[in-house]
Amino acid sequence: MFEPVWKMGEIRNQVAVIDGLVAPTIVLQNARYLHSVFRDWRFGNIWIAGDRIVYVGAEMPKNITNTEIVDVAGKTIVPGYIEPHVHPHQLYNPISFAKYAMKTGTSVMLCDNLVLFLSLPNKKAFSILDSWKKLPTQFYWWVRFDSQSQLEHESEVFSMEAVLEWIERPDVLMGGELTGWPQLMAGDDQMLYWIQAAKLKGKKIEAHLPGASEKTLAKMRLFGANGDHEAMTVDEVEARINQGYAVTLRHSSIRPDLPELLKGIMERQWNIFHHLMMTTDGSTSTFYEDGIMDKCIRVALEAGVSPVDAYNMASYNVAKYYGVSNIHGMVGTGRFATLNILEDEFHPTPQAVMAKGQWMYRDGEEVYDWPETDMAQLGQLNIDFALTEEDFQFSMPFGIELVNNVITKPYSVNLHLNKGSVVQNEDECYLMLLDKYGHWRVNTFIKGFVGNVEGFASSYSTTGDIILIGKDIQAMKQAFERLKQLNGGIVLIEQGEVVHEIPLTVAGCMYDGTMEQLIEVERTLIHVLEQRGFSKGDPVYSLLFLQSTHLPYIRITPKGLYDVMKKKILMPAIMR
Repeated sequence: MFEPVWKMGEIRNQVAVIDGLVAPTIVLQNARYLHSVFRDWRFGNIWIAGDRIVYVGAEMPKNITNTEIVDVAGKTIVPGYIEPHVHPHQLYNPISFAKYAMKTGTSVMLCDNLVLFLSLPNKKAFSILDSWKKLPTQFYWWVRFDSQSQLEHESEVFSMEAVLEWIERPDVLMGGELTGWPQLMAGDDQMLYWIQAAKLKGKKIEAHLPGASEKTLAKMRLFGANGDHEAMTVDEVEARINQGYAVTLRHSSIRPDLPELLKGIMERQWNIFHHLMMTTDGSTSTFYEDGIMDKCIRVALEAGVSPVDAYNMASYNVAKYYGVSNIHGMVGTGRFATLNILEDEFHPTPQAVMAKGQWMYRDGEEVYDWPETDMAQLGQLNIDFALTEEDFQFSMPFGIELVNNVITKPYSVNLHLNKGSVVQNEDECYLMLLDKYGHWRVNTFIKGFVGNVEGFASSYSTTGDIILIGKDIQAMKQAFERLKQLNGGIVLIEQGEVVHEIPLTVAGCMYDGTMEQLIEVERTLIHVLEQRGFSKGDPVYSLLFLQSTHLPYIRITPKGLYDVMKKKILMPAIMR
């Protein structure tokens, strides 16, 4: 369905500014700005009427009644940055992330819909998304085609009607990311139908193909994949370009690959920067202490990429690829007045930020009063059941071993159990996945997460169900009870006391506070887990991916322990 950005009366008013009948609201005078198409730096005056740029050139407006004129001589102006691959629920929530991103110049985001899709009926989710259109951050969305795990009633959750309703939305620009592509390759025509339906509506299809062979890349391109963000080496970048993919280079908390990828591209002297984008791929909060897309641009500049290419990869290239360059990604007439004012092109963190014609930050100070956003509308985790001794029956002959942050393998369990505890000098703990509604549980062991944790509970997971880990059953129960009191969170219990906790009161998986606050509590979580033997780097991602069946090798899912390679349930969930 077509959805005009500006009404006819607004457009008439904008045109009247050119004729001098109406005064612009803001003029940026003596601007040095990036022209993304000419690919150079130009000089002129930028007229803004409301939220839109109405003229860029040498002229000054005839009518400047009540116009704010800002002389930006000596500064450099670039388009607001675009983050094309956001998971807006990595403990933070979409609004807290948007506010934090704005001050670093990232004002347009293309976001994963998975948590909204799993947590809310479409009507409620769409109402929330529509209300966010009034915010200065421009939110766009993906539509997921699979859960990234093994749900008991996945076909009912990802129904034809529900997915097609998301595809119909004009603010949905992408189908994917296709973590469930093996299903497609194995003959899943429903997924292929959704891909075709999305492409008919002008959406791009984002693949998820880490380590894929050349033939797999070719097959997925034929199925309809347009882009991929999983290249981990420069050879993998080349393979994707060869097969006709748009490539998004990743720089994230678990895959900070951007410096090496850019180094390889520069060494091979490939003239492909017009075809590349960049993403932080839903990093955890501590990774963002020194920026978001400005951080990626900084990495590109340090790698020797030209400033024009570095900025285009984080703005114009994204807008053009996703079909929104008519309103984003360029300092040009007709676009949103979403601009970053820099010291110069070698310092990508802005001194001032404007979004949709409103000043957000000036001289390092926030000057915009964000409207109150009720995060409770995203839902709350209300657990109304208790755990019993029967729930803590662990007799599995094998468990899950963490190889690194996200990769697992099975291992043979050989433990001596004593009064509900695992031997303390072993790198092993009990592991339980518990249905948030209390209908089922999956019990096994985990090796390599931590060496000495008595009781640990998390409602942050791929499916929103409860993860319990620990060496002591009573402490695990206590952690669960505390999580219930918080209505969601991450809790560490030791000797009957809370060592650390992070309340996740928004849908049971997101923090209802600022990014700055989250960074501090997440840093403490990492510290206390490292003190107890965690050595994999990012425990938040380890928790998230315990259920994720797009990664090898063995996962704990709502259906039970699942062998990703053999595509079968090794041990089914137990009904409570």
